[in-house]
Amino acid sequence: MKSLYSKFAITTIFIMLLSGIISFLLSNIHYQSTLKKQNDEKMTHIALEVSKFIQSHDEVSLNEYFGHLGLIGYQIFIIDNKGNRQFFGAPYREHNLPNKALEKVLNGEVYHGIENFPHKTFVTGFFANELMNTVGVPFEYQNDKYALFLRPDIKLLFNEMHKMFGWLLIGTISFSIILVLISTKFLVNPITKLNKATALIAEGDFGIKLNIKRNDEIGDLAASFHSMASKLEKVNEMRKEFISNISHDIQSPLSNIKGYMKLLKSSQLTEQDKQYIEIVDSEVSRLSYMTKQLLLLSSIDSKKEMLEPKRFNVSEQIKNVIRQYQWNLSEKGIMISYSLPETYIYGDSFLLYSVWENLLTNAIKYSEEEGEIDINLNDGGAAIEVSFKDQGIGMESEELDRIYDRFYRVDSSRTRSIEGTGLGLSIVQSIIEMHNGEIKVESKKGEGSIFTVIVPKENDF
Repeated sequence: MKSLYSKFAITTIFIMLLSGIISFLLSNIHYQSTLKKQNDEKMTHIALEVSKFIQSHDEVSLNEYFGHLGLIGYQIFIIDNKGNRQFFGAPYREHNLPNKALEKVLNGEVYHGIENFPHKTFVTGFFANELMNTVGVPFEYQNDKYALFLRPDIKLLFNEMHKMFGWLLIGTISFSIILVLISTKFLVNPITKLNKATALIAEGDFGIKLNIKRNDEIGDLAASFHSMASKLEKVNEMRKEFISNISHDIQSPLSNIKGYMKLLKSSQLTEQDKQYIEIVDSEVSRLSYMTKQLLLLSSIDSKKEMLEPKRFNVSEQIKNVIRQYQWNLSEKGIMISYSLPETYIYGDSFLLYSVWENLLTNAIKYSEEEGEIDINLNDGGAAIEVSFKDQGIGMESEELDRIYDRFYRVDSSRTRSIEGTGLGLSIVQSIIEMHNGEIKVESKKGEGSIFTVIVPKENDF
């Protein structure tokens, strides 16, 4: 897609060129309809004056007189009734005068070659150096009849002038294009800044500063954009504060409820009562886990500029996560294999621990009984690549675009029976982005999924 700058510049230059072509065509029409006739009348008047002067001054030498006219800027052709031809002044490029025109002028009529010259473009019409593009008048000299054909020597009269106008035209077009490109850059630059600022807001960075000070619509847009960003920042801070506060407030009564659940379990109750208590306890655990996830998300949002990076052994960290969930793996009979060569990276170990924990628990939750999970760590030099492969239920291609949305869970009967909050992958993506990395997923319904995390080994936080 072309940028706004190139579109604006190309459009403006196209309009300039189109305007030049239209102006040229209109000038040509004006020349053909009006100027040709006026030029013909003017040259006819001059030719008749020359004819009148010769006829009244028989003592004048034709060669000297017409030679002098040729030197001052006229192209002349004369022919007498005996067929003798003479040329004076600059030579004609083409001698294409019809015989009928010669006979017509020798018989006392006037030839209007300039007015009747075939319709061509302005340049070839007005500047055509052809014998046909002349005016012809009769005259008598010493009892002999002559035909005089005359036109101005354009090259002699306007040689320097048309060069000057040519350079003027080229310079005008060149400077116009340069100024269009510069002015377009000036106009589009604030929009480019606004576009970059919009991308930053989409990534959650609301503390933008736009150095746009203009008293026009773009300036108003920049001011409105600043106002919008400030309000969004306030709303975002309120949202994070609300999540943090409500999570803390919920966590406390949940802990109390779980304590009383333990007391009830130890009491003398019927089997049905114990079953009900187990269900309540399970739901309380689920709600408690969700509040912890929300607290983690809130801390991630507020920790983007307060990371605690250090160098640590990421392979040992992933092994610790595996040991932590070994009981869950054994409970479902899942076989786990891994290749975790010793690798050190520079990052926030607490947050990255949450990444491996979420990916492993997801793989466990969505894997079938007696399934397999494979974890691999590859050291690519500048970055590490960690993949979690399971043989679980998998996902459809249209579901992959939404798996990182908060609270989103694949809408199927099989996944609804699996405990979860829909926050894990959102947490993973946020942490990986904070480490300037990326996460990829490959999945096929009924065959499992592969989540691949790529994180730079060195980061400039």
